[in-house]
Amino acid sequence: MKAFSYQRATSPMDAAAKATVTPGARFIAGGTNLLDLMKLEIEAPTHLIDVNGIGLDKIEKTEEGGLRIGALVRNTDLAAHEDVRRDYGLLSRALLAGASGQLRNKATTAGNLLQRTRCPYFYDTQQPCNKRKPGSGCSAIGGVSRQLAVVGASPACIATHPSDMAVALRALDAVVETVDAKGMARAIPIADFHRLPGETPDVETALTPGELITAVTLPKPAGGKHIYHKVRDRASYAFALVSVGAIVQKDGSGRVALGGVAHKPWRVEPADALLRRGAKPVIEHLLADAQPTAENSFKVTLVERTLAAVLAEARA
Repeated sequence: MKAFSYQRATSPMDAAAKATVTPGARFIAGGTNLLDLMKLEIEAPTHLIDVNGIGLDKIEKTEEGGLRIGALVRNTDLAAHEDVRRDYGLLSRALLAGASGQLRNKATTAGNLLQRTRCPYFYDTQQPCNKRKPGSGCSAIGGVSRQLAVVGASPACIATHPSDMAVALRALDAVVETVDAKGMARAIPIADFHRLPGETPDVETALTPGELITAVTLPKPAGGKHIYHKVRDRASYAFALVSVGAIVQKDGSGRVALGGVAHKPWRVEPADALLRRGAKPVIEHLLADAQPTAENSFKVTLVERTLAAVLAEARA
């Protein structure tokens, strides 16, 4: 691990200001992703700003009848919260599918959203990777790609976003709230928060330098059945090969988001209107632009079968 300096922030605006003043600074809370990458020297921030003491650890009702989740709420507390379990069961189920209990105890809401979108080649510093070194190439293209993206990828990157929580938030139409060093607040729809790789896969979110996530807000509860199915190579502590997060109403309508298939949580809103017709037409719409490799083409069929299982559970 390379040397770095460290200081604690006293408020969200103070944290953003400190990050703006010091080039190469990074925020740290639970550190479950950042510290691992620092040990491998994949990430090498010159300065860490501890944001644990700035008071963003509350879950509160909004005036609109939704829920505001502080950026520093731990995943364990969020999954167990009474309002989340009752009204946003999809989020609770996705969190519990996401990692070990030890990691959930440390990981935060903002940190979960900001996990690096990655693949095995990202971790291998001897291999070219456009995320680590823009313009160096993508080793996954033409390499081992079984776990990687089938849609929304580019010639520069075919990695998949690892977060289960983000899939649920995409289906729930969450909004990410931020603040910058000047105190300017911003509300970013979750659909716009994560970026597709394009020619710049190293730029993964819509955040500007120094911008700090302060909360995630959820709209009024949508009702219906909330179901999260995650298919993985082993029973626990593994990223999804495919995951399906769905909210299904009594009349068969609803919404669906996918994980494990793209560089960001994947949802195509017009596909939601097809849920009453079954899994196949929905998947044909969701994955209309899919370009799988020879190794991961099975994911297209796996997504259809997983969504079929979700819809069967919703009807039961």
